[in-house]
Amino acid sequence: MNDETISEMVIKCPACGVEGTAKSIMKEIEIPHFGNVMETTIQCPKCGFKHSDIIALEQNDPAKYIIEINKNNLSVRVVRSQSATVIIPEVGIKVEPGPKSEGYVTNIEGVLTRFETAVKKALNLFDDEESQKNGKNALEHIQELKKGNGTATLIILDPFGQSNVVSENVEVLEIPEEELQGLKTGFSVIEDN
Repeated sequence: MNDETISEMVIKCPACGVEGTAKSIMKEIEIPHFGNVMETTIQCPKCGFKHSDIIALEQNDPAKYIIEINKNNLSVRVVRSQSATVIIPEVGIKVEPGPKSEGYVTNIEGVLTRFETAVKKALNLFDDEESQKNGKNALEHIQELKKGNGTATLIILDPFGQSNVVSENVEVLEIPEEELQGLKTGFSVIEDN
């Protein structure tokens, strides 16, 4: 991986508001099997705030990545762009991009951990019986997958083709036009009337 720091500066922290404490770093990085990305990081030593994001610098054809989650591939590298939808249908979980969506580089186990964290947050937010039942079932399924028990399907739908699953066992398909039109991208267009 080649790293080239483009910008480094001290800024006002977006969390605590203290001027001149947070460090903002932007780097252009080339990730093998993926391409060039812009990595941005903001860290504040005063309050502990940290935010990082990966923005793809290249646009490709829309792509659908499908791989079976099993005990043998939890360490497979996953690159999820800020515009991608991630689904594990057997668990009943789907994460769509929004305006604050972040890209990340992790592995399949890391994707499961992100889902696990999201389900735990949802369990704290929604206290109705059905939400609790569904959330606990999803959480249990995710935890079993992380232990290497059972299988499920990881699907990443990326309208800009900037995501990737680095494995010889991944199936990469085109996204049909009707499915592509229904995908969220995380980007908003505001029309000026």
